[in-house]
Amino acid sequence: MGRVTTRVPARRVDLSDPGAPAVVGRPDTLTVEEPLEVRAGGVSIAVTMRTPGDDFDLALGFLLSEGLINAAEDVTQLMHCLDEDESGRPTYNVVDATLAPGVPVPEPSSARALVTSSSCGLCGKRTIDEVRTRSRYAVREDRTRLAAGLLVAFPEALRARQKVFDRTGGLHAAGLFTADGELVCVREDVGRHNAVDKVIGWAVREGRLPLTGHVLQVSGRASFELTQKALMAGIPVLSSVSAPSSLAVELAQESGMTLAGFVRDPRLTLYAGEARIVIPAGNPARL
Repeated sequence: MGRVTTRVPARRVDLSDPGAPAVVGRPDTLTVEEPLEVRAGGVSIAVTMRTPGDDFDLALGFLLSEGLINAAEDVTQLMHCLDEDESGRPTYNVVDATLAPGVPVPEPSSARALVTSSSCGLCGKRTIDEVRTRSRYAVREDRTRLAAGLLVAFPEALRARQKVFDRTGGLHAAGLFTADGELVCVREDVGRHNAVDKVIGWAVREGRLPLTGHVLQVSGRASFELTQKALMAGIPVLSSVSAPSSLAVELAQESGMTLAGFVRDPRLTLYAGEARIVIPAGNPARL
């Protein structure tokens, strides 16, 4: 398994005193970013920039989000290929999924055989209609109810579990909560979409789909691709500490998901599915 962090030389400049700036040379701890190629049935699906770790969960979550599998039973084996760097050391940067009999092998021409940056997930590949028809789960029918006071506490609870972020300050996180506030899974990655794929992949592996009654809390903005991934896993509530995109709001509204942005205790903004959020009497939700 590759390293999650690395040490590099750096010079820290402190301008607190303009007349005598302090310059100190010392090593700094950074998050590792390396490519991961995901293959299914021997076909290269995509190459994404990620932080090494939980690669099998990332691959499972990605395959589910792309609609290539529906459950853990659709994959009979996951393995790191024996790829090597220039010095002959294994990189663990290729994961191959063996598909179960009857599971269609992706056509090479339709595979996303391209490199995506750590800030880019689907990059507009899919339309809302395509996502809606491909999702197996009727999120709109999920009757989960969640107290607003509980929801605004999730970002801090997630932040408290970001172990690598404490060392580097350079990672996104995704956390899966139950409606009563239990944090059941946390994953970190240099890419927002990868962190979500790792959480969803964990749920696939644990046989928890659909994720009825759960909340996906993310550390960044709520983009279209994150909303799509939540929908594909049957998650009824997506909560973000930052702003959603217009397409994310549109997808949430059309699919019946709850989408909350700017979730920072004691405030949040509801963009879709407000009926699931229980607000104290006298303060009705308004869209």
